[in-house]
Amino acid sequence: MPIISELPLMGVVVAALVVAFLVALVATPVVKSLAFKMGAVDVPKDNRRMHDHPIPRMGGLAIYLGFLLSVLIFLDLTQPMRGMLLGATIITVLGIVDDIYALGAKLKFVIQICAALVAVLSGNVIDTLSNPNVFSSDLYWDLGWLSIPVTVLWIVAITNAVNLIDGLDGLACGVSTISSMTLLVIALVVSEGEIAILMAALAGGCIGFLPYNLNPAKIFMGDTGSTFLGFILAVVSVQGLFKFYTIISFAVPFLMLGLPIFDTCFAFIRRIAHGQSPMHADRSHVHHRLIDMGFNQKQAVAVLYIISGILGLSAVVLTTSGPVKAMLLMMALCFAGAIAGRIFMSNNRKEREQQESHQDKEE
Repeated sequence: MPIISELPLMGVVVAALVVAFLVALVATPVVKSLAFKMGAVDVPKDNRRMHDHPIPRMGGLAIYLGFLLSVLIFLDLTQPMRGMLLGATIITVLGIVDDIYALGAKLKFVIQICAALVAVLSGNVIDTLSNPNVFSSDLYWDLGWLSIPVTVLWIVAITNAVNLIDGLDGLACGVSTISSMTLLVIALVVSEGEIAILMAALAGGCIGFLPYNLNPAKIFMGDTGSTFLGFILAVVSVQGLFKFYTIISFAVPFLMLGLPIFDTCFAFIRRIAHGQSPMHADRSHVHHRLIDMGFNQKQAVAVLYIISGILGLSAVVLTTSGPVKAMLLMMALCFAGAIAGRIFMSNNRKEREQQESHQDKEE
């Protein structure tokens, strides 16, 4: 029997987080050595890379191990849970192979669909969607036969969305931590104990890995980590948030995962508008634009953490206090963030002008 039946929920949540944290913290140096031996090393070869020396990838394996051990200790392996873990294992193995050999996009896409199908056919399915039209008499839509393709599309899309924002030290791991903590709080509020423990395990694994991944990074999570995190967040959102027959279930997943969703949609629209393939790699993601605006890596990551935090806090308020208060909170925080950003950019501009002026005088 899992430990969840013997302890109060908050005690299990904290224990799950701590176990995953300790496993990831201890496992990361081991994974780092393994990555070097297996050739899973990121060598800077284009201007999309923000580092100037080889750094090992595959660090997401430590997050996976922490999460998996914590889940096996604290949760019962129901059929949906087994399907999620099996799908996550497929994604992790795919990520390891990709970090070593750099697989083609089409092959990865096919295997991601297979992993999503494993989770979906095990019971992790969006069978209903809340109606975003608040004036309609129908509170929700019954998807019927569309439930399987819609769920697979959601899982694969979020898996790749988190992967696409993994462009700066600590960015994808930190944003995933914020998203998982958001869902953890919401799950506690609505008494979804299993979801809360799952998110505690995921957050713990991310937090244990972060010290090695923050700028300057000693190891990257690679596709092993970013696709794993996206997959788990997508499947857990299917298990929990899409099950409620209210407007909350439609809005909360998009707030919780707002940053990767926005960045992916913007990237696809931009590439299609330029006549490129949607999967074509470029240097125009949100984090690249912040770097080009004059932010350094730590500053850019901090800005994106704040944005994710605002979206996550809005999701929590939406769940607990309703849509009006959530919208007011988001508007107020965005306004404050815009003013702070304006002041910060003004100071940065002045500093650059002073440095340039000083250099001109020296010449």
